[in-house]
Amino acid sequence: MSLDTPAANAAVTFDSGGETLLGVLHLPAGAGPHPIVVLLHGFPGHERNFDLAQDLRRAGYASLVFHYRGSWGVGGTWSWGNALEDAARVAAAVRDREFAAAHRLDRDRLALAGHSFGGFAALTTAAADPSVTAVASVSAFDFGRVGVACRRDDTLRAAYVEGFGEDLLPLKGTGGEALVEEMVSAGEAWSLAGLAPRLADRPVLLVGTAGRDTVTPAAEHHEPVVAAYAAHPVPLLEHRVFVTDHALSDHRLELAETLRDFLDRHLGR
Repeated sequence: MSLDTPAANAAVTFDSGGETLLGVLHLPAGAGPHPIVVLLHGFPGHERNFDLAQDLRRAGYASLVFHYRGSWGVGGTWSWGNALEDAARVAAAVRDREFAAAHRLDRDRLALAGHSFGGFAALTTAAADPSVTAVASVSAFDFGRVGVACRRDDTLRAAYVEGFGEDLLPLKGTGGEALVEEMVSAGEAWSLAGLAPRLADRPVLLVGTAGRDTVTPAAEHHEPVVAAYAAHPVPLLEHRVFVTDHALSDHRLELAETLRDFLDRHLGR
């Protein structure tokens, strides 16, 4: 450990959509510059992956956890679209020359990793930003697939309105009906499978969950995406499935090891 540049936490903010996003940057010891991993939490964000942030810091990565607009005390209104804009804004902001210099960050080595909605956001953001070096999703929710299904099935739509409506306490300015309508309106445009052509030149890690995951069971949300990326192909695709619940509650160490190994091979320290 460098005595001159010890490990540290930095409270950081980012401007997005006229609001101030709050984040915590976990900085490893050493002069750097350190590769950056932005961790994107899901809906509503009960699991924010601070354990992964700490594990990555120990391995030499600067890791960022932040909150989207309208969530967990941050100003503004929650929506899927707003959160996607926030993810893109933060991915760009951590590579700002002044921000990177102040925090010893390597602007040319950025990975995005996310869980559930965050997995969807990580893949979507990376697909739109070719300068993202690598991307990992965990239990990603395929909004395109579900949006199309809800458009065709009123009973399924009603179930998602109720389900989303049960998780609104940490969020502001939205409701179950609004969230489902946004997803249905986006439809095929939010298909994870459809991102394959724009991810074909990047390392991609897809982690699925099966068995006790009732939110994004692998057969519906993971396996079709793996098949689409393999068929395109996405040559640097890696994938695996853990038999556990949606939050990988009893597989957190295995998840951290899987993510760290992927980043070591494609981002380096």
